[in-house]
Amino acid sequence: MPHPWSELHLDGELHTGDVLRRLYSTDASEFQEMPAAVALPATEEDVRRLVQFSNKHGVGLIPRTAGTSLAGQVVGSGIVVDIGRHLDRIIAIDAARGRVRVQPGVIRNELNMALAPHGLLFGPETSTANRAMMGGMVGNNSCGSNSIGYGSTRQHLVSTRGFLSDGSEVTFGPLTPEEFAAKCEGPESLERSIYRAIRDMLAAPANREAISAGYPKKSVTRRNTG
Repeated sequence: MPHPWSELHLDGELHTGDVLRRLYSTDASEFQEMPAAVALPATEEDVRRLVQFSNKHGVGLIPRTAGTSLAGQVVGSGIVVDIGRHLDRIIAIDAARGRVRVQPGVIRNELNMALAPHGLLFGPETSTANRAMMGGMVGNNSCGSNSIGYGSTRQHLVSTRGFLSDGSEVTFGPLTPEEFAAKCEGPESLERSIYRAIRDMLAAPANREAISAGYPKKSVTRRNTG
């Protein structure tokens, strides 16, 4: 059954023809699969519309930036969403706090060129740092050859903002115990149900014991596999 593409109205572009779909059927890996469509969102609202369309019609979304993935992370039969085409702005640099706010399409090396005058550096460096984008680095928790010194991307991520499957906007970041409790008891929403599920799962002693027994030792500084 064909997807009702006419329902999806974007400020950016939606391509369902063979040419773009074939171009986006691969990444830097050996895998290949034709997507149902290719979307080039121009705004955050476009991303929300794509999420809501995906949820309504049961079609997967495959967020993609530079496509430098080596294990087929951005290949699939759903809608490939090239977030890096237009959402590529460095929004704010807070040199005093050592923080920067970016859109997912910002290239890692170009970010560091903008940070250099402030004496700042985003450390994690993949071998593709001259084209890898921040959205992909966050999604893959990219590290690079100097990860022992600089750490992985998640160790430098302060917070991230995006959309849940119902289109609601959320921000995820560190919470105090009081803030976490407030999230669990807030107004009825998909976000609250996620926090409550995490709370209930971790409340079970057997689950906590399994995590403690199976989680890698803290002495292992780079633990991305498994």
